[in-house]
Amino acid sequence: MATVTVPVPVHNDRGETGIKRGLYLVGAVLAVIVFLTPLLWSSFRSVQPNSVIIGESGGFFSLTVENFAGLAGQTQLLRAVGNSLLVSVSTAVLTALVATMAGYGFARFRFRGVAVLFALVVITMMVPFQAILTPLYLQMNVMRLTDSLLGLVLFYTTVNLPFGVFVMRNAFAAVPRELEDSAHVDGAGTTRMIVSVLRPLVVPGAATVALYAFLSAWTEFLGALTFLTSQELYTLPVALVNVQSGAYGEVNFGFLVAGAVVAMIPCIVLYVALQRFYVSGLASGAVKG
Repeated sequence: MATVTVPVPVHNDRGETGIKRGLYLVGAVLAVIVFLTPLLWSSFRSVQPNSVIIGESGGFFSLTVENFAGLAGQTQLLRAVGNSLLVSVSTAVLTALVATMAGYGFARFRFRGVAVLFALVVITMMVPFQAILTPLYLQMNVMRLTDSLLGLVLFYTTVNLPFGVFVMRNAFAAVPRELEDSAHVDGAGTTRMIVSVLRPLVVPGAATVALYAFLSAWTEFLGALTFLTSQELYTLPVALVNVQSGAYGEVNFGFLVAGAVVAMIPCIVLYVALQRFYVSGLASGAVKG
């Protein structure tokens, strides 16, 4: 009796894998182009004269450093950079500290209404501060915190705390309780246990919170414009708007583009330095509930 052999279809896994890798590579290259093109274009424009930028003269490839030299000669912009650094660093440190303490409380302490309180904290992330800017201004004015860098730091910290508490709560929740029990058995108090035992494990979350708060405070414009009235206290985004020269308030776009490039430098450096913490911190915040 003859035996009938049924052919078994062969799947070319190597071909599919090659196609997937090719698509991922194309997507990655397109993403890099989309994100890098504005940065490179701004950097190129920052070394061009203002007359070339606004199209009054030719010489598209004429390069100069006069924009950066002009910025260095404006004391108000140098003061604004210092104000932005002070406000952003203070906001990052204060937000990370308060969010760490609040996150540990939400993750470890069990009391009536803890789930409701945490839900309220998360819900506040859905409310943009622009919607409550008027009552915030009235409240800060009563507390005499308007036209003050301290008031601006407290404002930015308050705005960034919901996200920070969310990330730190999930970071602490991912740590096994057995580590805390072992530390308590060895005689460590709560503060010593957090600093010596839990701190290395939640550094990615804290770095994520600090980086997010720094970038938010460094680039924020509307709040600084609303709460600050003295030019000596202006942060960099507000000061860049006031960069004017010539008659009738003509805007020097060369100075503006150069200032935008200067404003990008701390963000890029800080993000590259903390990238591995930032990615792992966001991943823990997204997975753990």
